[in-house]
Formats: sequence, C-alpha cells, structure tokens
Amino acid sequence: MDRSLDKSKIIRDAATVILIRDKSTRPQVLMGQRGEHAAFMPNKFVFPGGAVDPTDSRVPLAESGAEPCRTRLGEQADPSLSSALLVAAIRELWEETGQMLAAPGNWKGNIPKGWDAFANEGLIPSARGMAFVFRAITPRGRPRRFDARFFAVDADELHTDIDDFSRASDELSHLQWIPLDDVRRFDLPFITEVVLAEIVGNLPDLGAPAQVPFFNNSDEESLFERLGGVGPLTAAG
Repeated sequence: MDRSLDKSKIIRDAATVILIRDKSTRPQVLMGQRGEHAAFMPNKFVFPGGAVDPTDSRVPLAESGAEPCRTRLGEQADPSLSSALLVAAIRELWEETGQMLAAPGNWKGNIPKGWDAFANEGLIPSARGMAFVFRAITPRGRPRRFDARFFAVDADELHTDIDDFSRASDELSHLQWIPLDDVRRFDLPFITEVVLAEIVGNLPDLGAPAQVPFFNNSDEESLFERLGGVGPLTAAG
C-alpha cells in the first residue's frame, strides 16, 4: 500500500453547522443520517457538514463573521482559512439540506461552481449569527480524519423555508428537526453528544462561548483545550 495515499493519516479542515430552532421554547436541532456504506461515521445521525473545498476561499460573504469568533478561528490554525471555513459550513448546509444562510447581494465575476442557486435568487452566503462553538480533530486510527469547526446558528437566520428539504442532496437521509430532549434516542457519534451538551448548557444563548472547547488529537497525546486564552486542560483519553 502506498502510505502517501493513506487517507487515515491526512487531516482535512472541515466545517459543521448546528442549526437550532425554537431556542427559547422547545429547542430542536437539524440532523440527518449518514448512509450505511459511508466511509466516515456510517449510519450515524449527524449535523450537516464536510471538508473545506479549494474554491471556498474565493466565495464572497455578505457578512464575514463576528468577533471573537473570527479571532478564535485563527488560534492554532492559519488565520487566512477563517473565511473558507465559514463558507464551507454554509455550502455543506445547502448541499445536504437545501437550506440557505444568505443575504441579498450581487456576485462579482464568475460564479463559483455550486453557487448558482444562490446567485439565481439574488443571494450571497452570509455568516451572520454563526457562532464558533467547538473544534475537534478526529482521533488517530479512523478511516477519515478531520479538523472540524462547529458553528451554532439560530434557524431564524435562514433565507429558506425551514421545513423544506426538497433541494437537498442524498448524502443525508431522514433529515429532520429533532427536539433536544429527544436527541439521545438517536444513534449519535460521541463527539456529537459532547457538542450538543455544550449547546444545551448555554441555551437560549447561541452566541460565542467564553472559550471554545477543542479536542486536539493532532499529536500522539490527546488534549482537551479551550480556545480564547486558555491552554491545555487535561488529557481527553
């Protein structure tokens, strides 16, 4: 086997959207189920998300993200990647659910592949209300590894009908709004349960947390850190 092609050793930057509706009454989160033959987390219920594409850095944002989230995205990372991470989160949400985080605006120059639907409706992606709330690097030994950033956002920021998934791809099945008090009945990845616990602990606030939890599995030792001026806390196991 050519080890240079071993995907389990490559850590790809990725972005995920935790979309919450009815945050002050009975909060619900948008999730879908990955296919049984998926290489990464088969059959699990997950948030919409995926890897950053090379073109994401060239996509304009109507709003480029608020502080302190933009600064924290650059901690222990390339600060120039911040915009691409926000765009990737918005793109993956659109592709996997048919939902748009967008604002009215005009595109300049050629429209990047995959963004025609936004342009045809006179919209450009917007990071308004997207709070950077969690970061996790997939542990060693998994078939795919990602450096994933999780963004929480109120469903009120959507520019689409929150119950219409007709334009979603087939990457996620059983798309649905799951009440947070029912979500543990579903087959969730461990990291998803951890992220949800952080979200629930802060509701109805969906803004930036005091520090961003970071499961750092980039080296031999697994660390639980917090971005925002706090160093390593303890081993994550």
